[in-house]
Amino acid sequence: MRVLLVEDDPMIGEAIQGALKDASYATDWVKDGQTALTTLGCQHYDLVLLDLGLPGKDGLEVLASIRAKDNPVPLLIITARDGLDDRLRGLDGGADDYVSKPFQMAELLARMRAVLRRKGGTASPALTNGVVSLDPATKEASVNGGSPVQLSNREFSLLQALLVRPGAILSRSELEDRIYGWGEEVESNAVEFLIHALRRKLGSEVIKNVRGVGWMVSKDA
Repeated sequence: MRVLLVEDDPMIGEAIQGALKDASYATDWVKDGQTALTTLGCQHYDLVLLDLGLPGKDGLEVLASIRAKDNPVPLLIITARDGLDDRLRGLDGGADDYVSKPFQMAELLARMRAVLRRKGGTASPALTNGVVSLDPATKEASVNGGSPVQLSNREFSLLQALLVRPGAILSRSELEDRIYGWGEEVESNAVEFLIHALRRKLGSEVIKNVRGVGWMVSKDA
């Protein structure tokens, strides 16, 4: 799952980027509003974390520009502005939630999961296609209601990408896009290695290979 972080403070940005990487999110970090809008115009993101106090184009202006283009990307504001007026302007302007600095990373991650669940139209924290279920909070997967199996961060990211779009074939580059952020080295045969590891843990039929095209999990199996 890919996240765009828009934050001009280097210490806060590094801390959030590190926490998101540890939580299996591929994260791209930009430091001003105009770069954020340019990036959103050429790259798909599953969620945006937006600071309000940005140089040049203010965060609320960035938010207005995103929603004016009918971009429905889930968006969570992270800011030191804790006044009621700022919160209301952000939420009324199209933000899905609001976190005031300073905050605990655990709270930020929980709010991100909640926003993604609401946008996905489900109150359940788990992703499932009827056969395999994945719990984002624990990074555990289970097959046909069996005992949960712990996944590594990247195993979780790959299976999550497939379960978000059951029935869709995802290519190697699409899966790498969900696993790696900007500047991260893409390891040779990483996708094949992770799929092999997932099949060993969950069974060979969970992830299907469409030769020459990519991989998929079945829809509503």
